Amino acid sequence: MIATVTLNPSLDRHVAVENLVLDDTNRWVSMTYEPGGKGINVSRAICQMGGETKAYGLVGGDDGEVLKRLLKGNDIPCDFTSIHNDIRSNFIITDLKTHRQTRISAPGPQVAPGELKKLVDRISSIRPRPSHMVFAGSVPPGVPDDIYFELIIRMKSLDIITVLDSADRWLKEGFKARPDIIKPNVREAQGLMEVELKEEEDIIYAAKTIVSSGIKIACISRGREGMIIADKKEVLKVIPPDVEVLSTVGAGDSTVAALILKLSQGGTLEEAARLAIAAGTATTLTAGTELCHKIDVDSILPQVSVERLLF
Repeated sequence: MIATVTLNPSLDRHVAVENLVLDDTNRWVSMTYEPGGKGINVSRAICQMGGETKAYGLVGGDDGEVLKRLLKGNDIPCDFTSIHNDIRSNFIITDLKTHRQTRISAPGPQVAPGELKKLVDRISSIRPRPSHMVFAGSVPPGVPDDIYFELIIRMKSLDIITVLDSADRWLKEGFKARPDIIKPNVREAQGLMEVELKEEEDIIYAAKTIVSSGIKIACISRGREGMIIADKKEVLKVIPPDVEVLSTVGAGDSTVAALILKLSQGGTLEEAARLAIAAGTATTLTAGTELCHKIDVDSILPQVSVERLLF
């Protein structure tokens, strides 16, 4: 089983407008909402692909209750720790004329030390223990910046394979614990390495450097250009097919979900990378905050190309 931990969940509201005009009244064509937060999205995508997962995190307020109902309605197992304050709301505005998206994200609720401790105790005592635990997303106010460091160290002591997908100071602090797998995008990898990654060779070098530092698998996502993924034996350049993109929301989370799912099933690095790119690409075919569908993943998978590079 793959457990996911989302410290800063959200209720994501997707608003579609015919033609977004600044400094004017815009009337929406449609409005939908979905459970949000990177770890929760990973669990959602794993379920779409038939895997076993459970989502953990900090959830409170009326929007938190809506989030739980939505997950339950889609048969996504979860075991959240209650907090006093309401979870955040994120807004995704899609201009149907230009297909451009504007995302407005909230910082999240204030979390009390006692609430965080309850979550830490809960995930430290999961039975049966998951094979993998994914820590993903931002950290809300009141939670120390080094929380991922603490959690990764704890889980590694329990022989659980740890995965980190975060950014900025949370990625830097979590990286110090040497999680087994990380998946930054190019911008996040630049912040982690404190160096510009302008060319493909720079990204390849960064992936090799990350692995040499003690990370087992480094995956650097590149949007439409796919990803560079490396372990101690090989470096792969994985390229998706060209598709008509409706939304990129959740594509990275679907990539993580498929990568870890295939690895947990004993797949090779190449098999996991292929499925990861297929799932991420399939998510871009869906509107708003909707994630990948298995039928699309299966259709895209044979179209993914892989180039093996020397380590």
